[in-house]
Amino acid sequence: MRSLERHRDVAAYALGVLDEADAFRFEDHLMECPRCAAHVTEFGPAARQLMLYRRSTPRAVHPMAKPGPQLLNRLLTEVAARHRARRRRLLYGLAASVVFAVAGPGVVMLAGGGDEPVRIEATDARSGVWAQVTTESEPWGSQVELKVKDGAGPRVCHLIAVGRDGSEQTITSWTVSRHDARENTMMGAAAMHPDQIARYELRAADGEHLVTLKSQL
Repeated sequence: MRSLERHRDVAAYALGVLDEADAFRFEDHLMECPRCAAHVTEFGPAARQLMLYRRSTPRAVHPMAKPGPQLLNRLLTEVAARHRARRRRLLYGLAASVVFAVAGPGVVMLAGGGDEPVRIEATDARSGVWAQVTTESEPWGSQVELKVKDGAGPRVCHLIAVGRDGSEQTITSWTVSRHDARENTMMGAAAMHPDQIARYELRAADGEHLVTLKSQL
């Protein structure tokens, strides 16, 4: 296989259609050609979708049969998910770059406008518990990340979202280890949208109030 032919065989190698001898020679070429190595990586998503199509297609179906709309839907769904993930990382970066103090000691909010994530943190002077809540609006409600430091364990705790109408929803629960004041991170969700939430409360399972984080929306 000449050098030019090796460059042209990137797609065939990535899709697994080269015979064993040509694949072996192409792998030797990859060791010396960063451009081809990069192209092989670019073919990864296409190769994965073809593999999924092959696995989901009955043996009785002719190999040259045209893929149906479900394959297109899965491709579009995966592309949309990647775009959302990229946008989410960007929004977190923007939110982290805007910091300002709000009323109340020991409270800081990182926020932006629109659908950007909103971050609130607070420390309760009585319990000594520190918490930080980052909320992101979703079509179905709110995605919530909680970070907490609580050295008064062992105990079971809950993060509660209190709506502006007085309703309550448990976002997440966790167990605090004995005398462990390290930062813990939990993920949770609420059916309420961020602008429908008046405050977040951390409570122990026995009802003890630990800290309140007031929404700034």
